[in-house]
Amino acid sequence: MAAPLVCPACGTGGGARERFCPRCGSPFVLAPHVAGRPSPRGGEAAARARKIHPPYADGEPVRVATAQNQPEAELLQGLLLEAGIPSLARRSGGFDVPDFLAAGPRDLLVPRGGEAAARELLGTRPPDPTAARTAGPGWLRVLAFVLAVLVVAVVLAGVVAAIAG
Repeated sequence: MAAPLVCPACGTGGGARERFCPRCGSPFVLAPHVAGRPSPRGGEAAARARKIHPPYADGEPVRVATAQNQPEAELLQGLLLEAGIPSLARRSGGFDVPDFLAAGPRDLLVPRGGEAAARELLGTRPPDPTAARTAGPGWLRVLAFVLAVLVVAVVLAGVVAAIAG
């Protein structure tokens, strides 16, 4: 049996499957008489949940920014939370250094409902879907081809010299 939920702002009760109060929009918490033991985080999670605006919590997560390391990501998460936008920081793809857990870039994800507000707050722009990755300028491709031919020629010359000598 699920514990009864109550709105911390207006006292309205809620069902076990509801997340937000239909009256004021605050997230439901466990009723004080049911909560029993204190939260291991000392109520920090409940305080954070009260700051979140329900419309910003809807939708799948989307990347809105990239931080250079974990402390910077936590700073940006704090800014987003103060604006009522929930966020998640995760390690950027392809970067994993177990010895340096706080090092490396982090992606900041927010629910789709809070994407516009988060981008406005952080000053980031959405990715341009029409911008395709180009292969680079023509001279760069020619230079790469010439260097590849040069490397193959040097290797072949070395093989021929080894066989002849």
